[in-house]
Amino acid sequence: MLAYKFRLYPTDEQEEKLLLILERCRWLYNKLLSIINGSENTPSKRKMQSLLPKLKEERKELKEVNAKTLQMVVFMLYNNLKALAELKKKGKKVGKLRYKKYGKFKSFILNQSGFKLIKTGNRLDKLYISKVGEVPIKIHRSVEGRIKQVIIKRYESGAWFALLCVEETETPKTETPKKEVERVIGIDLGIRSFLTDSEGRAIENPRCYERDLERLRVEHRKLSKKKKGSKNWLKQLRRLCKVYEKIERRRDDFLHKLSRFYVNNYDLIAVEALNIANMKRNHNLSAQISDASWGKFLRFLSYKAARAGKTVVKVSPRGTSEGLSWDDPLRDHTSACRILKKGLKKLGQGLPFEPVERRPLRHISASSVIVGQVASTKQEPLLTVTGCPFQ
Repeated sequence: MLAYKFRLYPTDEQEEKLLLILERCRWLYNKLLSIINGSENTPSKRKMQSLLPKLKEERKELKEVNAKTLQMVVFMLYNNLKALAELKKKGKKVGKLRYKKYGKFKSFILNQSGFKLIKTGNRLDKLYISKVGEVPIKIHRSVEGRIKQVIIKRYESGAWFALLCVEETETPKTETPKKEVERVIGIDLGIRSFLTDSEGRAIENPRCYERDLERLRVEHRKLSKKKKGSKNWLKQLRRLCKVYEKIERRRDDFLHKLSRFYVNNYDLIAVEALNIANMKRNHNLSAQISDASWGKFLRFLSYKAARAGKTVVKVSPRGTSEGLSWDDPLRDHTSACRILKKGLKKLGQGLPFEPVERRPLRHISASSVIVGQVASTKQEPLLTVTGCPFQ
């Protein structure tokens, strides 16, 4: 399954219908949760779904919502219960599920039916949504495969998005020889530079949150001066949320393009298996680590590599920086080379590195990554790999 995310541009009338669907889904979620909380044993998912016809008779407005959407509310509720149970198994202290307050239910799901993507040949296409109508949608890339599910989501800024969950078409399975690994690289994630690789690239940290921090402070101060819950307070809240969403989009754009660069140019990518949650406990670095979004970068790298038939190998960070001085300008590069060495060893290659000479790093700005100007040129290696068949 693959998800495509596209912006929706509903009319005022369509937006009102979408908001009503969200509100009715919120009511159903809270109602089912109250039934679960009032039961000694948690009822089964099937039993809860069997209550839907009765609830639709009690509240006639539920009939104005697609039946599949109501069923998916049950699915969402039990998914949340399952997530809490998993956290309890890990020994974490968790409470009960909270009821959704007004305006806090942000998405609904159309599964298998109740939607249709309509091509218009214009700038905006149409997405038919059951009980709403044909909503303008910006399809900025081709959708490949069969659409199995559509998730309609509203952001705090008031923007609407559709996530088209697609089942990719299966290609005939043929026995082909496994592709020989030709290009490998090790990546060391950091804060001064977002990452340094074993070929000597040092990618500048975009610091997306830090870049707009002053603007966020201004918008927060304006919000604090408004009466909470008033129309002016809601307008200012939207302005603040737009800044946060812009930061997130800029960060995701950088991470997507950087991960795509490495997947397109290398067959094997070695990275550290970082425990980011524990690293964030360092209060001096937690904000910078969160801003860098290493975890999201590793997720992007992993799923892109899996789809492209490439390999991402995660190695223990233990010993990758041992004996290296903080003042050493090539500290991160040496760590990246050690990560690559450990990755090859983990896969049974065991290829030792022998340093030949030390050269300055090639510093690459974050803006160069975003506009796609990161070069992939075969230069003289900073390190010679003895016995490596793909140097």
